[in-house]
Amino acid sequence: MSFRIGYGYDVHQLIDGEDFILGGIQIEHNKGAFGHSDADVLVHVICDAILGAANMRDIGFHFPDTSAKYKGIDSKILLKEVMTLIRAKGFELGNIDSTICLQQPKINPYIPEMQKTLAGCMEVNHDQISIKATTTEKLGFVGSEEGVSAHAVVLLKQEA
Repeated sequence: MSFRIGYGYDVHQLIDGEDFILGGIQIEHNKGAFGHSDADVLVHVICDAILGAANMRDIGFHFPDTSAKYKGIDSKILLKEVMTLIRAKGFELGNIDSTICLQQPKINPYIPEMQKTLAGCMEVNHDQISIKATTTEKLGFVGSEEGVSAHAVVLLKQEA
């Protein structure tokens, strides 16, 4: 069996009045992430990390933000497609370790629902998905609540 590691990073601007979709669920907040799709920064970094580990480029290559087909799309649909792509190459998910950088709102209460939602979408066990959160101590664009960022590392395994 061989193992592959991938890393993902993404940023989205936070705007008043937008829906805030994070980790496949809607979070109640006065601001939401802005983007071509539903701007789910956590799902985007997971997709990028998985694709990177499989040496399959990135989310923008497969789902370009210049395409009307993906305008407003639920990012869970993209994640399902990413899983289909990597499984076609013989890969399976080992685990995900992710961190969301967000000043407000506090998302700790939402993490179990995010894990359950993403696990169902990816057809894996929820304990394969680690989601953590941190603030930036009011520093930078995250600290001033202008944006949200996320990081993810994944381990893929492939039968030899």
